[in-house]
Amino acid sequence: MIEKLEKEFFTRDIKLVAEELMGKLIVHRKPDGEIEKFRITEIEMYIGEEDLACHAAKGRTARTEVMYAEGGLVYVYLIYGMYWLLNIVTGPVNKPQAILVRGVEKINGPGRVGRILNLDKTYYGEDLVLSERLWLEDDGQQCSFTHHPRINIDYAGEIWKNKAYRYLLVESNSGY
Repeated sequence: MIEKLEKEFFTRDIKLVAEELMGKLIVHRKPDGEIEKFRITEIEMYIGEEDLACHAAKGRTARTEVMYAEGGLVYVYLIYGMYWLLNIVTGPVNKPQAILVRGVEKINGPGRVGRILNLDKTYYGEDLVLSERLWLEDDGQQCSFTHHPRINIDYAGEIWKNKAYRYLLVESNSGY
């Protein structure tokens, strides 16, 4: 049975959400009404102001404001002037944490994920529970994953760069 993820899923601690997010489906309704589904295969956690790799490490700004909201919202930002990256805000209000979706089945790289979902700045703050164009589903698929250090965050220093906050899917029997 397929179930849409509800607010309670996202408002928990980021580590619980991240583990259960692996293998879930991102559902995207295209402008023409067609629905596409993509199984999440790779994520990275960014756990708050103390995490020197997290955008919130510099404090509350216009860019990071959505990270301070209650979990279940989308945080998108543009990199290299061309790629919108999908992040899922988790946890309670005023505890800035988000999960970057780095890969979905057959698509590796957060820029490619943003491109296939046709993300842009209008997705900033999108509510994954109420949205009719982007949401997450659980189809009951059981998945295994491994833990790894995050990628491209040398600026954060040895401690933060070496934390195993990146998860990679090992198994999935889905057709997505």
